[in-house]
Amino acid sequence: MTSSFVRTLYYGVLLVVPVCMVGVVYFSGQHPSESARAADRLERLNGAGAAKKLWICPMHPQILQEHPGSCPICGMDLVEADGAHEHGGAGVQVDTASLQRMGVRLASVEHQGLSRKLQTYGNVAIDETSMVNVSPKIEGWIRKLHVTAVGQPVRAGQILYEIYSPELVQRQREYIELLQRRDQLLQRMTELSGQNAQVAASLARERIRAREKFTYADISEDILDKIEKTHRTVDVVTVRAPHSGFVTQIGAREGSYVTPVTNLLSLADTAKVWIDIVLYPDQLAWVKEGDEVTVKLPHSDELEVKGPLKFASPTVDNATRTVRARLVVNNAHQRLRPGSFVDVIITTRPHKALALPRSAVMRTGKGNMVMLARGNGHFIPFPVETGIESSDLIEITDGLQEGAQVAVNCQFLLDAAASLSDAAQRMQGNR
Repeated sequence: MTSSFVRTLYYGVLLVVPVCMVGVVYFSGQHPSESARAADRLERLNGAGAAKKLWICPMHPQILQEHPGSCPICGMDLVEADGAHEHGGAGVQVDTASLQRMGVRLASVEHQGLSRKLQTYGNVAIDETSMVNVSPKIEGWIRKLHVTAVGQPVRAGQILYEIYSPELVQRQREYIELLQRRDQLLQRMTELSGQNAQVAASLARERIRAREKFTYADISEDILDKIEKTHRTVDVVTVRAPHSGFVTQIGAREGSYVTPVTNLLSLADTAKVWIDIVLYPDQLAWVKEGDEVTVKLPHSDELEVKGPLKFASPTVDNATRTVRARLVVNNAHQRLRPGSFVDVIITTRPHKALALPRSAVMRTGKGNMVMLARGNGHFIPFPVETGIESSDLIEITDGLQEGAQVAVNCQFLLDAAASLSDAAQRMQGNR
């Protein structure tokens, strides 16, 4: 490449920059400053083939040393000078009047509380702790089933089915014989002797044990009272519902032979329901157990339920790549129907972190960048690591310390000018 061609290209770049900056930006090399002197020193060391790495302060570019450490002025951690040079070198210098005309605004990295309202959806589900399986306690045949359809409501104490069990009939006969022996003993006794008292006490204990066995077999007290009064067996016994709810499953029909392992009915109570909430990957970093959740029915402003969030699943669903969280809701008025969808708003608790306005961060192919203000109108593109984001703030996890100032607008214009400035300085050094 001839020297005349290089000179022509160099002056062409110098003409492009004032056009891009509308005549308001000028280069560090044209206006010597501490930043320019540090950059020149860095170029000379690199050009000399120095084997040692150099570290520079992002806030005070005049601090340049051959080992990592902290800035003696601001205490900020030093960064590798090669990395800073790669992302813009000496950056760009803008005079105060031009900054005012461009409306460049600066913001400091500060500890702030980041909060956010997350919008998602949920699915109303049955509270699994309220589900009850009804199984017969004895073998027999179902004579009549009073519950015939899934979804049928059931009240506690309501008759569920009637069963005929030869085993149960035999137990009743044995119980009647026990009652008859007791009555005969009482009739013969004119006065209680020691032996008669012992027999009576033994019969009384045996009667109590027999009644307990009937109770375990779901025989109600009124049936036992009827047996004791009439001394006659009840062949077909009615069994009542232990809890209120609605039928979710029927495992037998009238005429079926059932055993204690038969799941005759399944009941679920909807006085309390679960809301399974869907959380997406970008929401997981925000949400914590105990966050306040507001639930609304779609296209309705009438129902609004609030409660604390509870995590249900510790794993991510492989198909949807989502996580399910849970909210327990009182549904005594039966306004939430299992299977329906609801709108969910999660109000996250404030997260204290170093943060900047979201507009200050530039998303580039090399990562997230900010235009770091280094004083006297000098800006340098600087890489940062970011964390969670709110509506107007973004967390800075690495790259900047508290107190550093960055541009919150016109960053791309400043970055373009810094890139042209760096290219011009490199060409000038190759002349």
